[in-house]
Amino acid sequence: MRILRPCWSCCCLLLFCSLGIQGTPKAPSAAPEQVHLSYLDEPGSMTVTWTTWVPTPSEVQFGLQPSGPLPLRAQGTFSPFVDGGILRRKLYIHRVTLRGLLPGVQYVYRCGSAQGWSRRFRFRALKNGPHWSPRLAVYGDLGADNPKALPRLRRDTQQGMYDAVLHVGDFAYNMDQDNARIGDKFMRLIEPVAASLPYMTCPGNHEERYNFSNYKARFNMPGDSEGLWYSWDLGPAHIISFSTEVYFFLHYGRHLVERQFHWLESDLQKANQNRAARPWIITMGHRPMYCSNADLDDCTWHESKVRKGLRGRFYGLEDLFYKYGVDLQLWAHEHSYERLWPIYNYQVFNGSQEKPYTNPRGPVHIITGSAGCEERLTPFSLFPRPWSALRVKEYGYTRLHVLNGTHIHLQQVSDDQDGKIVDDIWVVRPLLGRMMYL
Repeated sequence: MRILRPCWSCCCLLLFCSLGIQGTPKAPSAAPEQVHLSYLDEPGSMTVTWTTWVPTPSEVQFGLQPSGPLPLRAQGTFSPFVDGGILRRKLYIHRVTLRGLLPGVQYVYRCGSAQGWSRRFRFRALKNGPHWSPRLAVYGDLGADNPKALPRLRRDTQQGMYDAVLHVGDFAYNMDQDNARIGDKFMRLIEPVAASLPYMTCPGNHEERYNFSNYKARFNMPGDSEGLWYSWDLGPAHIISFSTEVYFFLHYGRHLVERQFHWLESDLQKANQNRAARPWIITMGHRPMYCSNADLDDCTWHESKVRKGLRGRFYGLEDLFYKYGVDLQLWAHEHSYERLWPIYNYQVFNGSQEKPYTNPRGPVHIITGSAGCEERLTPFSLFPRPWSALRVKEYGYTRLHVLNGTHIHLQQVSDDQDGKIVDDIWVVRPLLGRMMYL
């Protein structure tokens, strides 16, 4: 038998071909990606955030014309972010705030530097003051895998249906996974929506890794709490975003529960003093106080932590929100849609039998966590609770229209039924005699 000796030239050729198939390591890119907007509660402004893989200047060029030169310039800063995973991947996150924007006017922009520019995006500057009717898309629990609602949300955005997005916690599943590559993938996926609308967020349990570091670094929200809690005004509404997660991940500091609670109370006091200008108070937090799902989540327990606080006694939010007359509470976490009757302490406080949401005597709760993720949908318990008005186990998202100071319109869009509206209610509260529930 003839012994075959290795041919070194052949081996080198095979190795070269193998590297070509797998791809040689790319040089770090200066091209902007993961572009998204946020509103820092400064009238006439919009903040642009994006990522590069090398340090570059941070600039946004913008103007009113869809083509041709972009005459306006704004500069900002970048911050390095090192993921906590084993590879310690480094991203450079850029932030630039555009100011002096004309309310309601559409702008065209691109971001980056001479080392690389993004494509052009468009956004419409938010209108100022309380006398207009903002429209929002609201959802939580949207993943990089199985993002069922995202194509329809993209179409809605292209058609100009919304002024902002409220993402009520749980992103990507999870942003830290695969050394934060899943976070990169998710931010690229939402770019067609988030680069066109202010994408306002709150943290969920899936952001917990490395003390919420991916969430804090990637999103740029108002206030000084790294996006854990903040508030902002939009039309006739005062919107409060907060972290339910401080009640569950106490190893990051029990003091956060107390700090947030006192901040919430102070903010609610100010919001109530401003009811004449902005009559609606809306909250968004990830884990609900109530739910009727068939699992063992906090909201299925009678003394839920979010509702009653630590040890069932300290810093509970239901009494606080009831005391200051919060009108609408938006939640996610459960991968389903559930609307509650106006409720406080397990008692239904409908406005009347015929019109339960007209002048309700308690806050309205909406759980909207069915945008789509790898964990699929959450089933409901066999029998609905007396305080549960409607339950939908379908992929979808919520439309919130703050029509004016007395009327809010809520709709649930079913992606499973090709965009059919499967829930449709009006919350009505007259301005005269409006006060806290207590």
